[in-house]
Amino acid sequence: MEIVDYPVSIEKDGIKLQTEKMQVDKLYYCIYQDKIMLFFKDKNDLLNCYEIEEREIVDEVKQSKPDDIEKTLENYIEKKNLNH
Repeated sequence: MEIVDYPVSIEKDGIKLQTEKMQVDKLYYCIYQDKIMLFFKDKNDLLNCYEIEEREIVDEVKQSKPDDIEKTLENYIEKKNLNH
């Protein structure tokens, strides 16, 4: 997916979401005010949002290569048992 089509962007007024561009059950993220913001749209088209403030994971994501960020987040979610 091209970055221009990414449905999450940070603007001067805050985070802008284009939910119509989001795929169901796909994880989207951004770093905003030293927090990781996670978003996904479920099968009922409801938007879910999670905020991660833990310094360890925020720093790890900031230092990750773009291709590794999703895997880093998935490992964190699994480790914290957040997907249940």
